[in-house]
Amino acid sequence: MAERQLLVVKELTECSICTEVFTDPRVLPCQHTFCLKCLMDYGKDRRPGDRVPCPLCKKAFSIPDEGLSATQKNFDMEKLLSARKRSAGEEAGHRECGIILCDVCSDEAASSAPAATKYCFQCQQNYCDECSWGHTTLKATSSHVMVPTGLHKQVNSDTEKVMELLKKTDGVLPRFEKEKNDLVNRLADIEGKINSAADRLIAAVERDRVKLLSEVKSIRLERINRLRIVKQEVEQRVAALESLKRYSETLLSNGTACDVTRSANSLHSRAEELVMFDVIGHVDSSLPSLSVTFTSSSLHGDENLVGTISDKGL
Repeated sequence: MAERQLLVVKELTECSICTEVFTDPRVLPCQHTFCLKCLMDYGKDRRPGDRVPCPLCKKAFSIPDEGLSATQKNFDMEKLLSARKRSAGEEAGHRECGIILCDVCSDEAASSAPAATKYCFQCQQNYCDECSWGHTTLKATSSHVMVPTGLHKQVNSDTEKVMELLKKTDGVLPRFEKEKNDLVNRLADIEGKINSAADRLIAAVERDRVKLLSEVKSIRLERINRLRIVKQEVEQRVAALESLKRYSETLLSNGTACDVTRSANSLHSRAEELVMFDVIGHVDSSLPSLSVTFTSSSLHGDENLVGTISDKGL
C-alpha cells in the first residue's frame, strides 16, 4: 500500500477517545466509531435507555436495552483494520530487507513497485531509475535536488541531533548569570557578618579584617573568572552548533545534488564531533558546587581575631 494511502488508513482506524488502534469497533447512529471498551468507560454511569451524547459530535443516542455492549459492530472498520495489518506486514518485510520502494510506482501498484534509487528533497519522495529520469527531464522539476536514496536520512538525522543538542543547551547560558548573582549575594552576606564581627573589636583587629575581606574578594574574583571562562566555552560550542545547523539547512534547501553528496560525510563527521561533547557534564565538572562560610573567632590564642574563611568547590 502506498505511503500516503497507509497514513489515511491509520488515521481512519484509530479511536478518537484512546487514540489507539480500534479494538472491537462499534458504530453509533451518527456514524462515529469507537472501541467498545472506550464506549463502556464513557457511559459507565448510564443505564439502558438513557440518552448519551456522542463523544465526538455530541449528537445524542439511546443506550440499547442490553447495554452499550450491544452497540452495532462496525464491520467496514474491521475490514480496514485487516487491511492495515496486512500493509504493516508488507512494510515490515521491506524494512527487514532494507528496501525502499519508489513512491510513484507504489501509488499505482504496491506489490510490483521497484526499489527506489533517488530521493528528491523538494518533493520529499523516493524514485526508481525510470521515474527519477522522468522527474529530472520535466521542466517544472528539472532543478530539483536528487540524491541517492537514504543519503537524505543521514543529513536529516545529523541535523536533528544538532537541533536536539541545541535545545539541551538552551537553559545552560542563563545559569551563569544566576549563579553569579547567587554567589555575589552569598558572599555579600558573608561580608556583612565579617564587618559586624570586626565592628565589635578594637582597632587592633583592623589588619585581620582587611585580610579576611581580601580572601572573600579573591574567592569572588576567581569564581567569577571561572564562570566567565566556562561560559565562553559553552558559547563557542553553541555557536558551532548553530553554524552547522544553518549550513545543513542551506545545503538541503539550496544545494545541488552534487553539493549534498560531496558535503554529507564531512557534515556527518562534524555533527558527530559536536554531539560527542557533553555540554552539561562539562559545565558541572568545570563548576563544582561552591560553599563559603564564615566562622567567628573565639579570641583565644594566635587565631584570627575576626574569624576565618573556608570555601569548597572553587
